[in-house]
Amino acid sequence: MNNTDKYVALRKQYPEFEYVAYHYRAEAEGLRLWFDFRMGDVEFHPTAVVERRPFLDLERADLDEMVFDIGMVELVSYWKCACPPAVKVLCGSLTDSQTAFWRKLYWHGLGEFFYTNGIHETPEAFMQIVGTRRAVSASRDGDAASGHGTPCPCYLVPIGGGKDSVVTLELLRRAGKGIRPLIMNPRGATRECARVAGFPMEEVLVIRRTIDPTLLSLNAKGYLNGHTPFSAMLAFYTRLASALSGIPNVALSNENSANESTVKGSYVNHQYSKSLEFEDDFRNYCVNASMCKCVSADALATDAITHSHTHAFNYFSFLRPLSELQIAMLFSRFTDYHDVFRSCNVGSKEDVWCGHCAKCLFAYIILSPFLAPERLNAIFGKPMLDDTTLALEFRQLLGQAETKPFECVGTVGEVRQALLMAVDRWYKDRRPSLLELVPPEPPLSLIALEELSPIGNLTAEERQILQTACTEKNN
Repeated sequence: MNNTDKYVALRKQYPEFEYVAYHYRAEAEGLRLWFDFRMGDVEFHPTAVVERRPFLDLERADLDEMVFDIGMVELVSYWKCACPPAVKVLCGSLTDSQTAFWRKLYWHGLGEFFYTNGIHETPEAFMQIVGTRRAVSASRDGDAASGHGTPCPCYLVPIGGGKDSVVTLELLRRAGKGIRPLIMNPRGATRECARVAGFPMEEVLVIRRTIDPTLLSLNAKGYLNGHTPFSAMLAFYTRLASALSGIPNVALSNENSANESTVKGSYVNHQYSKSLEFEDDFRNYCVNASMCKCVSADALATDAITHSHTHAFNYFSFLRPLSELQIAMLFSRFTDYHDVFRSCNVGSKEDVWCGHCAKCLFAYIILSPFLAPERLNAIFGKPMLDDTTLALEFRQLLGQAETKPFECVGTVGEVRQALLMAVDRWYKDRRPSLLELVPPEPPLSLIALEELSPIGNLTAEERQILQTACTEKNN
């Protein structure tokens, strides 16, 4: 789309976006958060609730900084409808380094939004953040002790319902690590993955987030819309969840494939907030945040961790040293999840694989070297490599188009290698229709399934868990 004229007109109509206030209060349902944003005569009041659980301390009095930051990441979803040139922060303070962090996150996190709307902007001009410069108060960490008074699990694991978080959950669980699943806005697949792992919902940390209907109304009227960095929002909510639960380690499931740009030769990356660059920036932001006393990752990786009077926080991706191909190999072993996992955004509300999108096609392809075609067809509802209506999406995944699909998918090289492996194993006599229609090029280099990338923020013990899993032979 070419929405440049609309972008210019809306910025003129709405020159300022104000972050007016943030609030939080422990209620019967849980810890309720709500935010006040203003854009001219339009107001937004998004809300979220951390559901009450016996293992959470919802009465902590030191949450201001964390809730304020959640508001900073929530506001981008509302700012983007008109893209006001100035964001005025009225309810908190930002240092110069914090302002730089937010501007970078907004710019890269909205890269897809600008691209798909045909808006040509610069990182210098798209937004200015104006805030007070009062000194940030010193840390006021309170007692994070749980109601149980017993040693806590040492890993919070966000579950998204797809294969990646299942691999993290199962590898840490089988290594004997204490786990507490975290789910934002539960749906069928996330509940089922937790159940298969042995966690009833009362043992899951649940966050429910609600979009202000005013935003949906503006979108229906033709205001600007597009992708925002959801994983960055999740990161800030996990920081709050870590404080409330006293669990220091938040183990995400973002692989090294997330670092590849979606648009060739550009910074535009659908998965920016899953990238190592964002992970490192976020970790540094938290180290410098007044509410967070961070210690080294090695000091945190112990089963002996208990609640204390300080809050340590260690956000990292457990799967960062792995490719999507390696994750698919590992997931293929966890057969109990094969009928309940879902990664399709189109079918998420109905908890189904739609069978017609790039995400479904990618998931089918990446698993194809490891699961027999008959099993894959049963999972996805059809032989997706024979669906020639997906030729465009197939070309995008193979790197034969200007962009990859704007979805969380693996690299071009991984897709090509997966198809090469699948043909060698299952399709020696007959190639599927998509491969006949769009012959895939060979990958430039092959991924060794038993080797780990050196990147990431894992401890030596965590890397060894992955290494052991990757060197184990598949059936």
